[in-house]
Amino acid sequence: MREQLAHLAAKLMAEDGITDYAFAKRKAAKQLGAPDTHHLPSNQEVDSALREFRALFQRETHPRVLRALREQALSTMHLLAPFHPYLTGSVLNGTAGEQSDINLVVFSDDEKAVMLYLLKHGIEFENGEWRTSLAGRMQTVPTFTLETEIGAPLHLVVLPARAHFSSGRKHETHADEAAVAALLSATPG
Repeated sequence: MREQLAHLAAKLMAEDGITDYAFAKRKAAKQLGAPDTHHLPSNQEVDSALREFRALFQRETHPRVLRALREQALSTMHLLAPFHPYLTGSVLNGTAGEQSDINLVVFSDDEKAVMLYLLKHGIEFENGEWRTSLAGRMQTVPTFTLETEIGAPLHLVVLPARAHFSSGRKHETHADEAAVAALLSATPG
């Protein structure tokens, strides 16, 4: 049942543009007649199923869409270089699709410095907040959502400068500008 739920959730995410894993899993469970299940698949299981789905059913379009999202991410990372940006999420791990957003983490002790930098470069944005674990505690950090040239929303999460030196980042989940450039050069397109 877990495997069926993972594959149906992946299909819903790929075809319907659902980006919320929990919502996709609940919707899949309801469609399979198991809405009260307490054994939903993990996000990693859904990611694996999503990769399989895209490889089978979107092999012509998915690489082009993913490349465009990664190129946009790299361009924005280059612009935001003073804040040491890292790419995270589905654009990095390869599961992103047409409705996906781009997620970047930047580092600054002064969120206004990031805001002024965006304004100085004529970039429109919306303010927001995001809850994350920092130094073992849940904290609220500022975010900025930008509209990109390709129409995909880009979310900037602003973490304190000391978090840049944290050992918690893994190359599978966080890629700096050089890593994203290498990823792009290694993929056809």
